Amino acid sequence: MTALPLMPKATAVWLIEKTALTFTQIAAYCGMHPLEVQAIADGEVAQGIRGYDPIAHHQLTQAEITRCEKDPEERLKGLPPANPINRRSKGARYTPVAKRNDRPDAIAFILRNFPQLSEQQTSKLLGTTKDTIEKVRTKQHWNSANIKPRDPVTLGLCSQTDLNAMVAAANERLAREGQAVPPPLELDDDNEHGI
Repeated sequence: MTALPLMPKATAVWLIEKTALTFTQIAAYCGMHPLEVQAIADGEVAQGIRGYDPIAHHQLTQAEITRCEKDPEERLKGLPPANPINRRSKGARYTPVAKRNDRPDAIAFILRNFPQLSEQQTSKLLGTTKDTIEKVRTKQHWNSANIKPRDPVTLGLCSQTDLNAMVAAANERLAREGQAVPPPLELDDDNEHGI
């Protein structure tokens, strides 16, 4: 089953007003009952709803509508969404004030457990600067005495998917360069967290 269009009733209003599609075709596309579409056409339902143009909003093509107008048995097939996965936009990652003190702990965890990640990858993953990473690495950070490596996923600084993707990319880079890929680290709960 294909996904329903954005604003199904408003889309149905537009299709009723602008096309020669049957109520059944419109109902199938909009996820409605044919009687509900007929009620919209009769003005009994959805009064005052402005039509939503599925062609202008890249949900349908005119060719698809024309194809279905020719044969009442055909069903509309919508276009796939332009951006099916909502990804974080480019730019600096915002970290809430309450979690900013956790960042050095996450950096220490990454440095200890995933040494194959470059500073750039770590910076992008945790939303930090290369300077901060270097200070944690060399124990020059102002709070070095209190830094304990903690998993950035459990701290909420990144998702497990993003971490896995960064590690996979780093491992591929090492393999291309002919360097040994470090084995995945198995953590035990009673391990003392020190770099």
